[in-house]
Amino acid sequence: MTEDTPTISSYRQLIVWQKSVALATHIYSLTRNFPQEECYGLLSQMRRAAVSIPSNIAEGRSRNSRKDFIQFLHIALGSVAELETQLEIAMQILYVKKVDYNEVMAHTMALKRMLFKMLSSLKAKSQKL
Repeated sequence: MTEDTPTISSYRQLIVWQKSVALATHIYSLTRNFPQEECYGLLSQMRRAAVSIPSNIAEGRSRNSRKDFIQFLHIALGSVAELETQLEIAMQILYVKKVDYNEVMAHTMALKRMLFKMLSSLKAKSQKL
């Protein structure tokens, strides 16, 4: 690794990655009872967005530069926004209960805070170089 990479040795050590994996598995459980006609629609989109969050964190962390990591964290943030939008739609069309919606939204908000904090830290370190 180059000196331009963060000091954590593995993406698996990142709490934000661990929490995003937990969110993805929760989304799989939450969408398990969606109607069959949503198999290639909202269900698939929600699962892809949820899986994209930890996947982009892992890919970005595995790159050889801080700049790449920052880029992939931004992509992960975009996936969080996608998931929130899809969750909103799922709740409005009564596929998701309000209590489940609130629980997942609290989780996504916590993830966004962690991602923003990580991005701020990485950008500050980049400016010092």
